[in-house]
Amino acid sequence: MPPSNWIAYTYYPSLSAAIVFIVCFAIVTLMHTYHLFRTRTWFFIPLTIGGYFELVGYIGRALSSKQSPDWSVGPYVMQSTLLLVAPALFAASIYMALGRIIVMAKGEQFALIRVQWMTKIFVAGDVLSFLMQASGAGIMVSGSSNSKSTGQNVIIGGLVVQIVFFGFFLISALVFQLRITSEPTALAVANQYPWRKHMWALHTSSILVLIRSVVRVVEYAQGTSGYLMRHEVFIYVFDGLLMFTLMVIFVVIHPSEVNHLLGRGKAVTAMGGLKVMEGSGAV
Repeated sequence: MPPSNWIAYTYYPSLSAAIVFIVCFAIVTLMHTYHLFRTRTWFFIPLTIGGYFELVGYIGRALSSKQSPDWSVGPYVMQSTLLLVAPALFAASIYMALGRIIVMAKGEQFALIRVQWMTKIFVAGDVLSFLMQASGAGIMVSGSSNSKSTGQNVIIGGLVVQIVFFGFFLISALVFQLRITSEPTALAVANQYPWRKHMWALHTSSILVLIRSVVRVVEYAQGTSGYLMRHEVFIYVFDGLLMFTLMVIFVVIHPSEVNHLLGRGKAVTAMGGLKVMEGSGAV
């Protein structure tokens, strides 16, 4: 139980803003769920679950908006924890996509890290970041003001881990792209292997997560009296909007095409239909 003087927000959460993002994440997450099962792009399960985390998190904010100023712990924990850790699930799918793109383009020799280790290293860092952020969020509402400060520090540590691994991931992706562009393989120049657009999706989505994480570090470093935590607009502009944009990018440029070109399942076409290729790929 939180202390008797516990205050969830330094403002009254907006019900209308929460509803807008509930609708947005409901639509895009249902689209990802539909594509996930139709195309069997299983490495996008974490991203799809992250979409549901975002959806439920904003439902929590909507519930909190109806309780102002007598907030209960449940909706606050729901939104603070789920919105905090959802990008770590997005990151897991993004990490797994890079190795598949490299294999699709037959560019393993250009990778900064061996493809066999790439996903393991980045996902391990992502799991560490996820656990630190989730535990920090739990500590924040579990006791005294000292616990709140400890929880904020743990969250900041988890976000820093996320930033470090994403930064290294971006460097790895850029190194691969520069190398294969200067010495392209036969598949890298073939029109039927559009690896560049999938790399664009990875770069853009990674930058969105990095921006969001940096803003979150500043937010928790400032504390509850800081400017970012005292103004609700920042959670929507630098978290909700960025993560929604990320999910839209992967609806438009769906990684099922990579699996399809590796001989796995089905792929979402530009017109929203499916093209079929059954088999078992190498990744």
